[in-house]
Amino acid sequence: MTKPYSFSNDQMNGIVEDTYANIIKECENLKKRTNCPNEQVLALLSVIASNFATKTEKKEN
Repeated sequence: MTKPYSFSNDQMNGIVEDTYANIIKECENLKKRTNCPNEQVLALLSVIASNFATKTEKKEN
């Protein structure tokens, strides 16, 4: 079993916060440029998230 991972405070206040802000900004940009609904953004984010799921998680879904 793998050890649970937690970001450090420095990471949370740096790269993690930056990444979050960039994802939000790009999702808003996508909505503005395509006029797509929130549901389409959620579907896209779900596909992206599935790329990071472990093989075990993918098999169970």
